[in-house]
Amino acid sequence: MNSRKINIVLTGNPNSGKSSLFNALTGLKQKIGNFPGVTVDKKIGSLLIDGVTNDLIDLPGTYSLYPRRADEWVAYKVLMGLDDDVKPDLIVIVLDASNLKRNLLFCSQIMDLKIPIVAALSMTDIAASKNIKINIDELQQQLGIPIVNVNPRKNKGLAQLKKVISSAIKEKDTNTKDDFINIKQLAFSSIEKLQTLLPVSNYKALHYLINHEDFELPDTTQNAIENIEIETKFNPSKTQAEEVIKRYQSIRNIMQLCVTEPDPLEKKRFSDRLDNFLLHRIWGYAVLLTVLFFLFQSVFWLAQFPMDGIEWSFKELTTSLHTYLPENKFTNLLLNGIIAGLSGILVFVPQIMILFGLITIIEDTGYMARISFLSDKLMRKVGLNGKSVMPMISGFACAVPAIMAARNIENKKERLLTILITPLMSCSARLPVYTILISLVIPSKYYFGFLSLQGLVMMCLYLLGIVVALLMSYVLKFFIKIKEKSFFILELPVYRSPRWHNVLVTMLEKAKIFVVDAGKVIMLISLVLWLLCSYGPGDRIQQAEQKFNTEIKLHPEQLDILTKNLSSEKLQYSYAGVLGKTIEPAIKPLGYDWKIGIALITSFAAREVFVGTMATLYSVEDNNDAGLRDKLKAAKHKDGTLVYTLPAALSLMVFYVLAMQCMSTLAVVKRETKTWKWPIIQLVCMTALAYCLSFLTYLLFK
Repeated sequence: MNSRKINIVLTGNPNSGKSSLFNALTGLKQKIGNFPGVTVDKKIGSLLIDGVTNDLIDLPGTYSLYPRRADEWVAYKVLMGLDDDVKPDLIVIVLDASNLKRNLLFCSQIMDLKIPIVAALSMTDIAASKNIKINIDELQQQLGIPIVNVNPRKNKGLAQLKKVISSAIKEKDTNTKDDFINIKQLAFSSIEKLQTLLPVSNYKALHYLINHEDFELPDTTQNAIENIEIETKFNPSKTQAEEVIKRYQSIRNIMQLCVTEPDPLEKKRFSDRLDNFLLHRIWGYAVLLTVLFFLFQSVFWLAQFPMDGIEWSFKELTTSLHTYLPENKFTNLLLNGIIAGLSGILVFVPQIMILFGLITIIEDTGYMARISFLSDKLMRKVGLNGKSVMPMISGFACAVPAIMAARNIENKKERLLTILITPLMSCSARLPVYTILISLVIPSKYYFGFLSLQGLVMMCLYLLGIVVALLMSYVLKFFIKIKEKSFFILELPVYRSPRWHNVLVTMLEKAKIFVVDAGKVIMLISLVLWLLCSYGPGDRIQQAEQKFNTEIKLHPEQLDILTKNLSSEKLQYSYAGVLGKTIEPAIKPLGYDWKIGIALITSFAAREVFVGTMATLYSVEDNNDAGLRDKLKAAKHKDGTLVYTLPAALSLMVFYVLAMQCMSTLAVVKRETKTWKWPIIQLVCMTALAYCLSFLTYLLFK
């Protein structure tokens, strides 16, 4: 067995440290796919054991071998050997030392599947902080399986774990130990009869009797199992309950022998006392709003200096290149296409890094789960539950992984509602749009020395998305006719200090993703836009140039004014100008001009393209070295009035909060719902809502 590549399956309860162990064992040698037929991530990494590179498969976390959610069914079918792609040769189960009793239920079930098994004991530092002492040697003897103490966060115990895995691979191909409990005693005649039909272990036989309707079996086999159940009067619910009770009876005895725990009447630990405050029905919400407030204040406050520095650098670069490069098409493309687009990307990197860094700190400390718990009561009133909060908060980063995170919601109606409203959360792609518009019309004013008016407006935009999302969910719950009971069960992780290395890596990774992935789209569209802005239908651009040459001969002293007028005319006669002028009547009631119209169209590729589009348009029209913010501030309509007034800018911000301007999000909604019906409904409803509320905003502030 050790001379060939094998499948090592990693499993365990949620929040047991399983993903950390997977990352530590595989490093960066991982690939993400999907289990066949379902939208559940399949993480596969490479693990070198005795010179052989084996597949390490990270299964979704599950509390027991009786699945409820889609991801738990995936783990269940792999462990039962019913997945054609992944057949487990060895199981590594992660046990949380601070919640050992609950973890041993799942462990004991896995042991009875008769597959070679190794246990990795994690969270021993947390257990120690709770004054829990575990005799690992005694526990190993009682369970009859090898147990290794690991700390994947600090890379401790990994070498020993690999040695034990190597020994387990060499020893035997099957687990021949006695059943953890007397399985046959639960349903003797039913199990005996099923084993004459299928050659499986006692415990697998029990699961075939309980869950065979969900297995892909021939009709003859399904009918035969049904007949066994009828003939032996098999009761699945009663048998399952008896099994769990018997397992916990055995686990209690093991815990008494192997684990020393503090007196339950002992004074509550610090985290319990902290929860009493942070989850309080009044103070809990006050703390939550304060955390969100400081989150958005910090995005402006901390990012201001690096943003100014980046903007200044690009101004200096553009000025230098203007001085040394000759005036030709290549220089125009370089300065007004490539560099203008690049500045529109890099100037917002500090804000994106800070936002993601702060969200990672909130998640790492354990407070993010408390936000879900606090929100459950409110969520239920609008047709959701507390588990919807995690995808919604993830939506502040990006709607695509956030919508995929909704897979953890068992209730189909609540999952669909969560998918439909998550794009209303203001993702990081909207951040550059908010920033540029807020800086144009909202003064950089501070109250009490630290409350930024710009930060307050930013927070209001995020809150607007949340409020509209909840209202939309409340309305949609009456139209989606899926009736299914839901329960909100959440394990609150212990409070921990943030892993600063993890925070830094996340910030750098998100910046890289924005610059590389979003940057490619922005640069491509910037270059296409430059072409559309530089050329046009017919000969109107040539006529404008001839007129300019005539005027310059007559009035050479008006060179600057005439050059600016020429650039403006050429832009209006270009393909981009024709497109913008065509849609201008539809967007004029919102306070927008034709250039904003072009940006709205290009933004459907990615919202952050708005800034790159404006950078290209204004660079082509006004060929000077001023920064984008200065150019936008000076932008005027034909009648001489400013384009970016307070009503127009607020209207545009509201439009970007509510509009569905992301092709990737539409694609992932189709993938998750398996139909184009819901993405089309999303696109139509959100665009109409954005238009109506933007129009009302413009009228209100005008």
